[in-house]
Amino acid sequence: MNPVHYISSEPLSLSRVDTLLSQGFTLEISDDAAKRIDDNYVYLHQKIDQNNAPIYGINTGFGSLCDTAVDPEHLAQLQTNLVRSHACGMGEEVPCELVQLMLLLKIQSLSYGYSAVALSTVQRLVDFYNHGIYPVVYQQGSLGASGDLAPLAHIALALIGEGQVYYQEQKISAQELHQKLGWTPIALQAKEGLALLNGTQFMSAYGVYGVINAKRLSYWADLIAALSLEAFNCNEQPFNPLVHYIRPHQGQIQTAERIRTFLEGSDLGAQPDKKVQDPYSFRCIPQVHGATKDTLKFVAQTMTTEINSVTDNPNVFAHEDVVISAGNFHGQPLALALDYLGIACAELASISERRTYQLISGQRGLPVFLVAHPGLNSGLMIAQYTAASIVSQNKQMASPASVDSIVSSNGQEDHVSMGANAATKSFKILDNVSSVLAIELMTAVQALEFRKDRRMSEFLTQVVGALRKEIPPLVEDRILHNDMMAAKRFMKTFSMDSELIDL
Repeated sequence: MNPVHYISSEPLSLSRVDTLLSQGFTLEISDDAAKRIDDNYVYLHQKIDQNNAPIYGINTGFGSLCDTAVDPEHLAQLQTNLVRSHACGMGEEVPCELVQLMLLLKIQSLSYGYSAVALSTVQRLVDFYNHGIYPVVYQQGSLGASGDLAPLAHIALALIGEGQVYYQEQKISAQELHQKLGWTPIALQAKEGLALLNGTQFMSAYGVYGVINAKRLSYWADLIAALSLEAFNCNEQPFNPLVHYIRPHQGQIQTAERIRTFLEGSDLGAQPDKKVQDPYSFRCIPQVHGATKDTLKFVAQTMTTEINSVTDNPNVFAHEDVVISAGNFHGQPLALALDYLGIACAELASISERRTYQLISGQRGLPVFLVAHPGLNSGLMIAQYTAASIVSQNKQMASPASVDSIVSSNGQEDHVSMGANAATKSFKILDNVSSVLAIELMTAVQALEFRKDRRMSEFLTQVVGALRKEIPPLVEDRILHNDMMAAKRFMKTFSMDSELIDL
């Protein structure tokens, strides 16, 4: 039996989300959430029956058609038409793990009741989540302003028995899925299509996934940097706490402390032939890595607020007897945060590549390109090329999406956030950062082959030993792609205390 998480008004933390996804929790709707959903649903339908006043998206058209009235007998068809017409995604498919996260976040948002959907609709989303059913969603199509309309439409499409889904690792039609499971597709009622499509769950899913993985990469950046410090015979003085207490950025202090912990028990400080100062890529690790940590704290705060919010439109307040059309779907807070996430993480790769460059440059008693018989062997020469290429691509992709906007829907939606583009760019940047760090990891451990007289800390010795089971020392040239991919896999599978990662 899988453990159960009850959807309720209790806020979701990022660490809780990570636990739900990684430990295979199933979802159940709590009694209080069910009551909130039912109360607002009943209120809205009573209001529709008793009042002919226009309510956006419920008895009117959408976007610039907001002033076009829709006859009462067509309200259900209006919602179905909305889903079909908005399922306009293009590009690559969203990975299933992110679609799973989108489902979770949409369920959480609808559970507050202010969207006034039927409890059966929320339950069907829960059923999708619990059965591992992931609608096929595409990365392109959202402007990040009137909600993530196109991506969320592809999720809603599966609820009504259309489109495609992944089920038991196979892509099948939603119609076939319903036949397999004996389900009846959801018949959308007033406002339900709009509630499913409005919302920021595409952007916020990428943001939550990005923050969780960025914090892990931040940890790895510190760990790999400590190995590089050992390999390059660096000074320990730049990590002295006195330095950081007089410039007390929290991330800077945390980075220096973590590096000192990694080096505890090492004889690095006793090694001869120290240079007076090390290159910035070594000496300024606390300042650079620390700035990224501080940025991640801001992004995490933004994402935590967002995933515990109601982001569709209009919002239904039964107790106050009012339906308000506003703009909670606008993704500007997410767009800025996602851009910042991409920029901050790109810097981890940038400084990492510089350390790789220094390690292969033939300095400080290390052979050029870290291989015997250079000339006959090229060693790690081109691995650094690869890192440099990836870092430059990150620089190009880190150009902010949030400064852009474009008019849509006949001018009704005249300012958009482009947060969805920021989301997909940050996703690619993080994967690139992982690749660059993997190259530095491989390089640092190869450099340590020429420091056999060095006593490292017990922890770093353990890390090197574990990696050596996956990647043997480089004695002569071989295909390095395999080594780089092995190093990247190692970073995903090496067991670490999650408390150290600070989710």
